[in-house]
Amino acid sequence: MPEVNDWNATIIDEFRSNQGRVGGRFEGAPVLLLTTKGAKTGQARVNPMMYLDEDGVAYVFASFAGRPTNPAWYHNLVAHPQVTVEIGTETFDATARVITGADRDRIYARQAELYPGFAEYQEKTSRVIPVVALDRVS
Repeated sequence: MPEVNDWNATIIDEFRSNQGRVGGRFEGAPVLLLTTKGAKTGQARVNPMMYLDEDGVAYVFASFAGRPTNPAWYHNLVAHPQVTVEIGTETFDATARVITGADRDRIYARQAELYPGFAEYQEKTSRVIPVVALDRVS
């Protein structure tokens, strides 16, 4: 998906040039950069995404805009849960942990309440959109 990669590259550049702030459809929203290791290639992959900060834990959502499959970054972090996170001007290592059951439902519902597009994404797909905690490595 070259157009997605170009769009991501633009957001990544803007994020890094503006202390973690971006405009466009992400303006005012909490955005982080997640660096995963490719499941097959082992190459570093950076993806901008919205997140929810709850009790000091950053949660990300493998919504893929409601497409029928999970995004590649989700497969990467399941294969290699050691990731790097950039929030604002801070960069830290984290371990990705998939959240399931009632905790997943509660966290996803909170994100959908704050950002109704996430409710629309879930309505568009038959899969349960994964929720992933990014646990800071101390």
